[in-house]
Amino acid sequence: METAGTPTAPAIAPTTSHSDVSLRKVTSAGGVPHTETVEHANTNLSYDEKKPVGESGSSDALDHEQEPPLSFRRLMSMIAMAFLWTGSQIPVYLFGGIPPIIYADIGGTDRWVWFVLANLLALAAVCPFVGAISDLMGRRYVALTGATLIVVGMIICSTAHSMNIFIAGMAIAGAGAGINELTALAVTSELAPTRKRGKYVAILIFTIVPFCPSVLWAQLIAQHSSWRYVGLFCALWAFTGLVMTAVFYFPPPRDNSKGLTSKETIARIDFVGGLLSISGMILFIAGLVWGGYQYTWHSAHVLVTLLLGSALLIAFYIWETKFAKFPMFPHRLKQDPRILAMTLVITFISGANFFSVLLFWPTQAFNVYGHDPVGVGIRGIPIGFSIMIGACVVLWLLSVLRGHNRLLMVVSCCFMTAGCGALAAARTDNIGVVYLILAIAGLGIGGIVVPASIITTIICPPDLIATIAAITLAIRVVGGAVGYTIYYNIFYAKFVPKLTQKIIVACIENQIYNATVITEVAELTGASLLNEILYLPGVDGNVTIWNSLVKAGQEAYAESYPYVYYVSIAFGSIAIIASACLGDITKYMDNHVAVVIE
Repeated sequence: METAGTPTAPAIAPTTSHSDVSLRKVTSAGGVPHTETVEHANTNLSYDEKKPVGESGSSDALDHEQEPPLSFRRLMSMIAMAFLWTGSQIPVYLFGGIPPIIYADIGGTDRWVWFVLANLLALAAVCPFVGAISDLMGRRYVALTGATLIVVGMIICSTAHSMNIFIAGMAIAGAGAGINELTALAVTSELAPTRKRGKYVAILIFTIVPFCPSVLWAQLIAQHSSWRYVGLFCALWAFTGLVMTAVFYFPPPRDNSKGLTSKETIARIDFVGGLLSISGMILFIAGLVWGGYQYTWHSAHVLVTLLLGSALLIAFYIWETKFAKFPMFPHRLKQDPRILAMTLVITFISGANFFSVLLFWPTQAFNVYGHDPVGVGIRGIPIGFSIMIGACVVLWLLSVLRGHNRLLMVVSCCFMTAGCGALAAARTDNIGVVYLILAIAGLGIGGIVVPASIITTIICPPDLIATIAAITLAIRVVGGAVGYTIYYNIFYAKFVPKLTQKIIVACIENQIYNATVITEVAELTGASLLNEILYLPGVDGNVTIWNSLVKAGQEAYAESYPYVYYVSIAFGSIAIIASACLGDITKYMDNHVAVVIE
């Protein structure tokens, strides 16, 4: 008999055929031992080289509590998952650090935010369907498809000569990113025993370390060559993951479809719910982005979009709860409804703050503190490393402490709220303090953004790991998109009047009275295209005047960003309350399992 604490796989006697193997699960409930025998056919518990990689859970007949030995193929499969994971993250991380450089080349200053939102929305859109598609195609082919989409998307971005084409490329890459992030997390979770799932995923997340200085890398690439090489790098990285997955990842056949034909499995995909949720969210977010920016809030363009999007989202809720035969949110997920509900609330809010800090801080780093590429890159380092450290530490502690999720989430939410809120104190003369604040915010965000998702996989049935991972990822990304649009609108509403006032004053002080030139100075400052101001009439290459105008713009930016972080306090407070209401998952971590070969 091998206990759950033994690191080696159970030995199978040479005379025992695979079909004769059964697993006897011994648990302790209220101190009384209970034995349950579960039959498994054709079980490969040793992960030998002939069948290199398996997935645990009831979907593939592998013991969910034992940790198999680390064979070469198993190790290479995990490395392939790491490439898929990092490849799904870096397009937004890298391109998000250089928007002004991109739209200075291909235009689109009035719509560039959509290259971020298109990526996030496409990512969220595909997530609910990845599990069902895995049943049809197998997880191997789904992973290969995701990597291929990222490669194609990055090629389109790298060769784009207009912002609309660039946005299309980011949307395609976002669909691939959703598939790959979900696949990497689900496969890693399934390969890990329940009690070690946090550690396994922590190691996966840790592989993002080389890209924590993503803003610095993107700035240096754009400075020394072209921003288009960023897309080339992302494409090559995704292609490496594609090749490694094709060569090394061969999971055993899945049986989630329970003997259903492909036609019957397709019939179980909730296409109606997917259409309602995707279209509703796109329209709603489009209304938020357009309102007060490209159109007035009371315009038909904004009101119709917002109302139609809201109606579709309400219709989605009614469909899922009343009419869907196979809903995107299966009822079996609700075996611990309070933990699940509170965790999803925390996931949504952490997504809002995660993407907002990830995408707002790089712009603040050069709009307030200067456009030197190395300086901008260095200012982005604290947030990247602290998010990674926070995620890895909390994931590891989930396994070490065998739960205690409430404490970990409360502490992380407090760090996130305090850090994001304190960023409102950032000024042009206190960058040293801002680095410390960024680290605190990053630790909190990292302690939530992935650990919250893993908590849901621990409390759900093993065969629904991919489903709940998809739902939490979609909710995090939708939270990011909604949060980013809300923050962007708040920033824009405060920035325009402040910028107008300060630029007018600075121009008059430098004897620039031409209204057209003043307007152009304001527009170029708002677009972060400062070098072009140097050649405007009245400036005429005078560096002193140029510095004066640039400083006026920096002050306008510095006075506008704090309102974004004030609002983040309200979001964070809701997350703290939700984390305090969490139930404990210790009971899911303490089951003692024995494997007996009969």
